[in-house]
Amino acid sequence: MPVTTPPPFMSLTWTDHVTGRRGFLVVDRLVRGVCSGGLRMRPGCTLDEVAGLARGMTMKEALHYDPRARYVPLGGAKGGIDCDPRAPEAYGVLVRYLRAMGPYVASCWTTGEDLGLTQEVVDRAVADAGLVSSVQAVYPLLDDEAAARRRLADAFAVTVDGIGLDALVGGCGVAESVLTALDAAGAEPGRTRVAVQGFGTMGGATARFLARAGLTVVAVADVRGTVANPAGLDVEALLAARDAYGTVDRAALRPDDRELPGDAWLAADAEVLVPAAVSYAIDAANQERITARWIAEAANMPVRPEAERLLAARGVTVLPDVVVNSATNAWWWWTLFGDIGAARGAAAAEEAFGHVRRAMRALVGRVLDRAGRDGTTPRAAAHALVGDRLPEITGRFGWHGPAARAEGAPPAG
Repeated sequence: MPVTTPPPFMSLTWTDHVTGRRGFLVVDRLVRGVCSGGLRMRPGCTLDEVAGLARGMTMKEALHYDPRARYVPLGGAKGGIDCDPRAPEAYGVLVRYLRAMGPYVASCWTTGEDLGLTQEVVDRAVADAGLVSSVQAVYPLLDDEAAARRRLADAFAVTVDGIGLDALVGGCGVAESVLTALDAAGAEPGRTRVAVQGFGTMGGATARFLARAGLTVVAVADVRGTVANPAGLDVEALLAARDAYGTVDRAALRPDDRELPGDAWLAADAEVLVPAAVSYAIDAANQERITARWIAEAANMPVRPEAERLLAARGVTVLPDVVVNSATNAWWWWTLFGDIGAARGAAAAEEAFGHVRRAMRALVGRVLDRAGRDGTTPRAAAHALVGDRLPEITGRFGWHGPAARAEGAPPAG
């Protein structure tokens, strides 16, 4: 059963006075007065979408709660702007949105990149909006703010094969989730084929880690269509040929690579599908085309609930977004709070990847075990784990901290 939680703590709609574009902020829950969740920019973004994403962030934070760790999970939140990030006016809209949301960024909402925005663009816009940092609200919770900020800056300076560590940890987590599911089912990575929708930060990194683990990536979809090869694509060559939005230059394709329609990835002859782009990509109608055994939700909310029920009825396992794509958010906090970050250079990358792999393997293992015991889906099992943990987190830390909680802050949901 889904976890029962109260309505969002706060929900805001903003209208840009210059363009008329709308933006949203939903704070689903606070822990010690602070919440965490990225900022997305896409045409058609809605308040309901942002509210669902904020609820998902509450779950992701709770699922990574470890009472022995320095990192204390925050509440969940999300921001969204209804605008095409490629539009000429997009950056100005972003800066004005952040100025309007400045009091929340300064006091309670920590944010970062999400769909349509890179961390570099977010950081630049935050500075242009007159703010200190996109995560400045968490600084008062740190034992040593200066040391924590140095750790995070050092981590963001690390590159692996020309790609920033921050752009890789999320895909590492998705890949480890897939590998854990394969291990649980006794499936061999070397005999497993994968199709990935979206080749940006998350999709590209996931494809890289899965390919290096021995899986065969047979299809990759971007805004121009699907590139496929049943014998396996050259993932590294495609990564080198993509632009800032994850679009692959077709000049890099090999003679036996095929160009197919954009939705062809759904019906790819593969055991694993990784939707890593937009929300709501799989619905009750198009799920009929899927022959894969597993779907790993690297994107947020890519499988609609009715589609998931139909998929489960025919034996397709959906590994839910609140688990699968949670590593990026957790890595930020593991680094900032000091659970990782002692190493430098190449050792820092290995430390980060090692921590992500251990954490995700343990988390996915718990979710699959719970699903097996309860006879439910992995999503229902994840919700059940969240339901176990939220009261403990709230009881220990409160919504606004112990003093505010004593004055009558909302109870745990």
